[in-house]
Amino acid sequence: MKPAPFDYFRPRSVEEALDLLAEHGPDAKPLAGGQSLIPAMNFRLSTPSVLVDLNEIAGLSGVSAGGNGLQIGGMTRHRALEHSAVVARDAPLVSAAMPFVAHAAIRTRGTLGGSLAHADPAAELPAVMLALDAVFTLRSRERSRTVRAADFFTGLFSTSLEPGELLTAVTIPPPRARSACAFEEIARRHGDFALAGAAASVAVDESGRCTMARIALLSVADRPVLAAHASRVLEGERPTAEAIAEAAAAVHDIDPPGDIHASSAYRRHLASILIRRVLERVFHSLETS
Repeated sequence: MKPAPFDYFRPRSVEEALDLLAEHGPDAKPLAGGQSLIPAMNFRLSTPSVLVDLNEIAGLSGVSAGGNGLQIGGMTRHRALEHSAVVARDAPLVSAAMPFVAHAAIRTRGTLGGSLAHADPAAELPAVMLALDAVFTLRSRERSRTVRAADFFTGLFSTSLEPGELLTAVTIPPPRARSACAFEEIARRHGDFALAGAAASVAVDESGRCTMARIALLSVADRPVLAAHASRVLEGERPTAEAIAEAAAAVHDIDPPGDIHASSAYRRHLASILIRRVLERVFHSLETS
């Protein structure tokens, strides 16, 4: 339960951190909240020879609203997101998901950027960002670029982050008119990794027809995935009970892994149930608003 030997650096600026990551290459790992990296190092599942601690860098955390949407710094703590009135107003799906992220003590240390970069397929925030069509800002010593959430997650614990890059900020587009969102997951115990989860963001037109439905699923693949068939069933239709039931049943494009906690068939069944639940909630919210 001890990590392999490593060198430790605590830069005071983004530029200094990027210089260190560039200098040490793939042997270096950025340290954000450490809630996933440190246990992995203790079990020697991860053995970086250099840690670059981001916790003293001003400007990497915080929430601000603007014309392009809500911008959240990569080092923003989960607890800050959970209690932010600005997040609740401009990205309520994030607020809805935060109480499901592990336990309060972990949320006090864990960060948005750390969770997204870790890319655990059972984590809530990657699926939420996929449902919201968020855009990630990635910086290296040489350049800055943006990547949509749909292109960021590439596989099991894998992302499009390149060596020497940091995820410095997340931009969530402004919510559409007549839109609503919901989050649901099923876990053996609250705070445990979910057996399956669903995050939905939908919008309707003035007549009540669905104009947009983004339903992201977690813990049913090697990365967060969109329930594309379910969305296609809904878009352009009125959200009747029959349409919602048909969308919830459209999970034949999902091929979840099986493990000691749940079989593939059971996870597919849970995905169907969760899709129905989040859709019933969002459309009921739109009807009563």
